[in-house]
Amino acid sequence: MELLKNKIRDTARISEDRIIQVDNFLNHQLDISLFNEIGKEFKRRFADKEITKIITIETSGIAIACITAQYFGNIPVVFAKKHAGLNMNPDVYEAQVFSYTKNQEYTIKISKAFLSADDKVLIIDDFLASGSALLGLVSLVNQSGAEIGGVGIVIEKTFQGGRKVVEEKGVRIESLAMIDSLKDGQVFFK
Repeated sequence: MELLKNKIRDTARISEDRIIQVDNFLNHQLDISLFNEIGKEFKRRFADKEITKIITIETSGIAIACITAQYFGNIPVVFAKKHAGLNMNPDVYEAQVFSYTKNQEYTIKISKAFLSADDKVLIIDDFLASGSALLGLVSLVNQSGAEIGGVGIVIEKTFQGGRKVVEEKGVRIESLAMIDSLKDGQVFFK
C-alpha cells in the first residue's frame, strides 16, 4: 500500500534501528483519511471471506478495527482488554501476551458473551513484530471455537519473525507495509 509506505517514509521516527515511531498518524494522533484507505484495503484483501466480527487488542488496534468494520457492513468490533475492570464479565477467554514496546507481560481477555463458535473473525492490529500479541488473539479466538478468516496488519517488521510463528498456526496474514529493516534513521521495505 504505497500511500501508507509514503506516510511512513515521510513522517516515521526510528529509534535504535529497531523501533519505529508512528505516533503522529497511527497510534497516538490518528490520520482518519489514511485509516479509511486502510479499511478499504483490508476489505479488498479479505473480500473472499465471510466476516462477522473484527477482533483486536487494546489500544492502538481499536480505531483501525472500527474504521475497517464499516467496510464489512458495520460488523461488531471486539477488543481484547489488557486491564479488565470490575465491570467486566468474569466469564472470559484469556491468553498471555508479551508487549515488545512496553517490555511487559499482560493477560488479555475477551468476554465469552462477545465471541462464539458462530463467529467468523478478522483479526486487525497496528503492528506485527515478534507475534506475541497476535498469538494471544489467535488463542482467544480458538478458545471460542470461532473461525479465523485472516489477520490484517498495518505495519509488519519482518525482521522480528512474528509472521512465521503465526503462519505456523495456519493463519493467513495480510500486511499493508512490510518493513525489512530500520537502519541509520531510514525505513527499508520488503
